[in-house]
Amino acid sequence: MSKVNSQTLAASQSRSFCTRALSNILRSAASTVLLLTATANATAQDKPVETGRDLVEDLHTAFGEHHARAVHAKGIILEGRFEPTRAARSLSRAPLFEHATPVIVRFSNFTGFPNIADNDPGANPRGMAIKFGSPAAPSLDIVTHNFDGFPTRTATEFGALLRAIGTSGPGVAAPTPLDGFLATHPDAKTFLTTQHPAPLSYATTAYFGVNAVTFTDRNGRARPVRYRFVPAAGEHYFGTGAGPAPDYLQPEIAKRFKDGPVRFDWYAQLSERGDLLDDPSIAWPSRRKLVKLGTITIAMLAANTAEADRALTFLPGRMPDGIAAADPMLATRTEAYPVSFGERQ
Repeated sequence: MSKVNSQTLAASQSRSFCTRALSNILRSAASTVLLLTATANATAQDKPVETGRDLVEDLHTAFGEHHARAVHAKGIILEGRFEPTRAARSLSRAPLFEHATPVIVRFSNFTGFPNIADNDPGANPRGMAIKFGSPAAPSLDIVTHNFDGFPTRTATEFGALLRAIGTSGPGVAAPTPLDGFLATHPDAKTFLTTQHPAPLSYATTAYFGVNAVTFTDRNGRARPVRYRFVPAAGEHYFGTGAGPAPDYLQPEIAKRFKDGPVRFDWYAQLSERGDLLDDPSIAWPSRRKLVKLGTITIAMLAANTAEADRALTFLPGRMPDGIAAADPMLATRTEAYPVSFGERQ
């Protein structure tokens, strides 16, 4: 076979693989969104107006249109293992709490700029996405960031914030659309102005799942929770002195493995009466009880090729029996990820 024909065949096979993967993801997302919408409507009167496609288009308005992820575009993929605790089994009947499970983890910077510098303030908040189970048959996807909160209450408001950011660039007269949005949405202003400094490592900052979910145990008892991932290495950030290099995070995490694995303890923050389940912009009180669900041990880098990153996607609404959405925003987010996946193929 000629070299040209070999390249053509390889490209054809790659496109075929991506087409099959996208088809599977769309089917999974569609069924998941139906379930999430039904669950969310049972817990909230206002269902999201913003669709997943709307959300991706609004992300493009803010960060530009390209063939990378619409948000958290710059990242690194790792592999590890999750070991559950007995306490996890008392809270949820989810099968992943019965035994050790392989995980794929992707750390990332915020925004949809693929080449954003790690020391750019716009790289905050940092992201941590976790896929539990084998890549061919995952049971749970979790998408988190290292800020305990979200800029808006609903997906519709988040879309409006993104459009305000995208239309408030240099040369736009004050007050800009963003000025107007922040004046009426103080939680968004808090989110944009109170981020952590740059972390010393992706492994030295805590990550929060800000959308509430409901755990159900074997007796049918339900308890809303939010997720928290706490680094075993502790939380460490750069101070006001010399800052980090523009591209330090990925080399740092790769070098860190020479001294041993990276570990995070996974906690469920238990809700109490009065805690809002459908408003991720408001952090639950710090005094809420934390139950340790287990430990994620990240042992190695994955094959960080452009193809591997394009093929990897996370569906925040992918949940096993025993875990269900409590926040309606999860339905819109789950619609958006396959749209972004399709665009980058």
